[in-house]
Amino acid sequence: MKKKGSMDTVGRRKRKRSSALGAHKKSVMVICVILCLLTGTLSVNAVGLYNKNKIYRQQEAELKAQIKEEEERSKEVEEFEAYVKTDEYIKDVAEEKLGLVDPGEIIFKAGN
Repeated sequence: MKKKGSMDTVGRRKRKRSSALGAHKKSVMVICVILCLLTGTLSVNAVGLYNKNKIYRQQEAELKAQIKEEEERSKEVEEFEAYVKTDEYIKDVAEEKLGLVDPGEIIFKAGN
């Protein structure tokens, strides 16, 4: 009977090993599924971030163009400011708004 008992012990060991291997395989499969899900999630997020980055680069280019336009406009305003401080501007405004003329200047008016 000792041999029979020892056979039972060997059979139990084999069953324990096979059940332990089955549990190990299940845990490996669960880990693989989780890793696949994480990889998929990261891929989707990476694509979303790539698209956002593309949009932000377009906005950056538009803003740089606006900055350049505003700098040009600023130069025009500075030039106009310098012109406003001249006597020529004062003379032009006086002629335009007040109807003043230089001495010896001839004015032609349209008749009805």
